[in-house]
Amino acid sequence: EWDRLEKMFDVSHAVEDYLDSNANIEVKEGNVFYGGESVHNYCVDKILDFMREGLPYQPLVKFLGKLMANPSRRATEELYRFLEHKNMPITPEGNFLAYKGVNSEFKDLYTRKFDNSVGQTLSMIRNSVCDDANMGCSSGFHAGSYEYAKGYASGGGNLMVVEIDPSDVVSVPHDCDCQKLRTAQYKVVGHMESIDAPPLDDGINYDYSDEENEAYAAGYAQAQEDLEESY
Repeated sequence: EWDRLEKMFDVSHAVEDYLDSNANIEVKEGNVFYGGESVHNYCVDKILDFMREGLPYQPLVKFLGKLMANPSRRATEELYRFLEHKNMPITPEGNFLAYKGVNSEFKDLYTRKFDNSVGQTLSMIRNSVCDDANMGCSSGFHAGSYEYAKGYASGGGNLMVVEIDPSDVVSVPHDCDCQKLRTAQYKVVGHMESIDAPPLDDGINYDYSDEENEAYAAGYAQAQEDLEESY
């Protein structure tokens, strides 16, 4: 019995060796390696926890491989915590899903040029995306939590589901309780819902003591600002 308990506390026994050559990730003797180098971060801890508990860890391994391919150190440190905090799922391919609010014609609210219909992949040069997390509103494609994106589409728009490769994320702005991120590329994979316009433009009541409503309000306010700047 003691031997069994001792092995449970010994990571090298509790975690099986695993290799994902496509992700360039190897788990060996309780350690995680990327390209042969040992990796230590929040995502690694989660992978080892999942392996110990018998949970499906393979998507996390693929996610880590793509995350480590991201040239931004800040993005690699912030992204997984952001996803877990906002309950955004990771796909079997190691990408993740987020939400984006667009107008009634499935165009972005700022330029009204980018088509966000299901199936579209949108991309821009990475160094065109603002990497300063202290700047809340700046250049780059934005996606975020359900509440934030729904607020963004609240003027009579559409709430879309987008799939993002972790290697394409540039920054997670600190404002709005980190409800959004900036990326160089994403794919529109689903239409979550259409949001009816309110009877009066500012006739929405918010309970600012509630975190979800604060996120909704932040998205709504940012959408109004974008609309004003687009005219």
